[in-house]
Amino acid sequence: MAEQKRPGVQAAAGLGSPLGVAISEMDRATLSMVREAIDARRMRLAWQPVVLARDPTKVAFHEGLIRVLDPSGRVIPARDFIDAVESRDIGREIDCLALEMGLAELKRHENIRVSINMSARSIGFPRWRQVLARGLAAGPTIGERLILEITESSAMLVPELVIAFMEESQKAGVAFALDDFGSGYTAIRYFKDFFFDILKIDGQFIRDIHRDPDNAALAAALLSIGKHFGMFTVAEAVERPEEAAFLRQMGVDCMQGYLFGAATLKPDFEGDEMRKAG
Repeated sequence: MAEQKRPGVQAAAGLGSPLGVAISEMDRATLSMVREAIDARRMRLAWQPVVLARDPTKVAFHEGLIRVLDPSGRVIPARDFIDAVESRDIGREIDCLALEMGLAELKRHENIRVSINMSARSIGFPRWRQVLARGLAAGPTIGERLILEITESSAMLVPELVIAFMEESQKAGVAFALDDFGSGYTAIRYFKDFFFDILKIDGQFIRDIHRDPDNAALAAALLSIGKHFGMFTVAEAVERPEEAAFLRQMGVDCMQGYLFGAATLKPDFEGDEMRKAG
């Protein structure tokens, strides 16, 4: 699940304005912090379970969310640095590290399925493609247990490239999730050409869905699109039992959120409850 980012005020503030200067300095500090973390290998994946709606005790897969550790070991979530790095080469390096770590877990634990976030920009990054090819070759079931998550806004940056890459990768069993659906600007003419296997409904439509008729109507519409295109559906940011019950009645396939577990650096990948659902 793509985590909420700070508002994009940089475009609205002139770079020569006090606000623009402050943002520029903050971004430089963030880039420096992330650069040091990459060089020192202080990057980790925090894992959050995605559970079956019909039986939340069963985990369908775990999403790996990238984290930076500062020198003291404090965990820094992606929302605190992703805006500064996502359009730069350092963002591609982060995607490489996240994919490497995710593939390593798949090789280490043959009874799990994981999803890893990526930017569409990484499709054309040679090192990222090498990491993927090397990881898929490490075991016969790794491809079919890997899910790559692409946000709606990222997919629309280079839709033709994303479509071709998905078609190629799905031959190796890799599945694709459209993350944060409803928050971006998917063009319908492209949407029907994508090969997404999983649709993740953005959390803004899930909040208080049991008592917010607008969210209920919007989520139902997004769910209908997913069902029409034969996609497995996931509701993000589920925090209350009432929301979960409502979503279950709506026919959502899976749910993810604090109600079922926060992202953690120390997941328990063992036990029957971690078996791949299916």
